[in-house]
Amino acid sequence: MRIKTLGCSGGIGAGSRTSAMLIDNDVLIDAGTGIGDLGLDELHKIRHVFLTHAHLDHIAGLPMLIDANFDEEFELPVMVYGREETLVALQAHVFNDVIWPDFSKLPCAANAILQYTVCNPGDTISVGNRDILAVDVNHSVPSLGYTVQNSSGAFAVSGDTKTNETLWPVLNACDQLRVLVIEVSFPDEQAALATTAGHYCPRTLCKDLEHLEHDPDIWLTGMKPGEEERILRQVIEAVPDKNIRMLARGTIIDI
Repeated sequence: MRIKTLGCSGGIGAGSRTSAMLIDNDVLIDAGTGIGDLGLDELHKIRHVFLTHAHLDHIAGLPMLIDANFDEEFELPVMVYGREETLVALQAHVFNDVIWPDFSKLPCAANAILQYTVCNPGDTISVGNRDILAVDVNHSVPSLGYTVQNSSGAFAVSGDTKTNETLWPVLNACDQLRVLVIEVSFPDEQAALATTAGHYCPRTLCKDLEHLEHDPDIWLTGMKPGEEERILRQVIEAVPDKNIRMLARGTIIDI
């Protein structure tokens, strides 16, 4: 299983792309601005999109992805998975024939290029040889994290979250956890803002990491542009015994 980081920033700017991770060549976790760097041939291979939540930095590229894949004679639809609240938000505010065409009715409702599947916490979706488990997390809107497992092992993506009691038991039950991609958006100096916005800061993340019983590679994601080095330094100083790195656009993780 190969995971390619298309975007991992908490905002845009020179070289920054927002959340999107490509698994092998057909599955996305989130569809932020990072997918815009893919070629058309790569976009055409994507047929499954697992959304953590409906915030713009995680869905901004989705309308264009569906458009890039649209063909009246398409072979396979693009399946979009997420919590019911996430999918309702997409239907009401994005694919509503005002902001963007409603591709769930094109070329016809009975055979549409865009198809939605509700994915609740605890649900497992199998795509090829990969089992993708949805995990409840604690953000400012209903959100999910995911674990992705095949015979080689598993990796986990937290999505956006702040201190929670739901992610860690799932990770601890994942015996072959090799990699954890976890967000930490603000430095400790902005801890109050982080909590209000539903995000980790280094202090709260490191306290929650005490619950983790495994020792995976930990990659930090979702940092606000310009704050990356400060956040990374604060995390490493707080937990110097863990293998912690900063995710970057283009990072490839093999499991």
